[in-house]
Amino acid sequence: MEQRELELFLHLGRTLNYGRTSLECHVSAATLTRTIQRLEVRVGARLLDRGPRGVMLTAEGRRFTAYAEKALELWADYRAASEEPTGLAGELRIFATVTACQTLLPDLLRPLRDEHPQIRLDIRTGDAAAALARLDEGEVDAAVAGIPKRLPQTLVTRTVAVTDLVLVRATNNPPANRPDGPSAKPAAGLPATPPGLPSDGPYVVPARGLVREAAFRWFRRTGVRPTIAAEPDGHEALLALVALGCGVGVVPRLVLDSSVVRDQLEELPADLEPLTIGLCARRADLHRPLVAALWALRP
Repeated sequence: MEQRELELFLHLGRTLNYGRTSLECHVSAATLTRTIQRLEVRVGARLLDRGPRGVMLTAEGRRFTAYAEKALELWADYRAASEEPTGLAGELRIFATVTACQTLLPDLLRPLRDEHPQIRLDIRTGDAAAALARLDEGEVDAAVAGIPKRLPQTLVTRTVAVTDLVLVRATNNPPANRPDGPSAKPAAGLPATPPGLPSDGPYVVPARGLVREAAFRWFRRTGVRPTIAAEPDGHEALLALVALGCGVGVVPRLVLDSSVVRDQLEELPADLEPLTIGLCARRADLHRPLVAALWALRP
C-alpha cells in the first residue's frame, strides 16, 4: 500500500472528520473518499462508518490503524537506516506557534540541519493551546509549546525558553480605570488592584491554554473581577485586539517583543507567573532515529 494512503487513513482516523483531513492534508474531499474506498477494497472490510453521530472507526478499522502505524514506522526506520552512511534522512514534523517559528526554531533546529542536512523539516503552526494534544495524537513528531506543571506521562520535554507573562494595553486608547465602580473593591483578604489597572476590565484573554489559566489565577490573587471583552484563539490575534483598544491583554513577553504592533502597546505593572516553553516529544518515539537526533542536539 502507498505510504500516502496510510497517512491519509491515519489522519482521518484521528480527526474522524473528512473535511478537516481534506483541508489539513491538502487533498480534495473526492480524493480522500476514493483513497479510503481503495483501502477498504484491499482489506476486504469497511474501515470507517458514517452514521448519525458522525464518522467512526469500525473494529476492523481500529485493527488496521495499528497495522498502518507500524508499517509507516518501519518504513521510516528503514529509510533512515539506509541513509546512515551519508546521514539521516526523512521527514520530521514539528508543531510551533508563529512566534515560536520566528524566535525559537532557527536556533533550536540549526544544529540538526548542520548535522543532518538531508532531514526534511515539516513545520506546522497553529493555536498554542492545541500543541500538546496534536503531539500526543501523533499528528506531529515534536512540538515547541508551553509546558504545564503536570505533563502527560506519554510525553517528555526539555526547556528551551522561559518568558514572562505581561499585561499590555493600547498606548492611544487605554481602557478607563473605574475606581468607584462596584467591582473596584477587592474581596476580603485580597490585595487591591495594582495601580494603573482597570479593576474589572475590559480584558482580552486567550480562549484556552496555559496563558489563560495563569491570567485567571492572577485575577483571583489580586481581587480583579474581569469583564472579558474578547477571547481570541491566538496570541497574535489578541495583540491586534488590544492595539485596537478592546481591552487589557495578557500575553507572553516573547510574543509581545516580536509583534509588529509592539510600538502601539504599553506594558502595565503586574506580577504574573512566567511561562516555560519546551521542546516536547512522545516518550515512545525517542528511539526513532529522526526524533532521537533532534533530542540529542543542543542549540
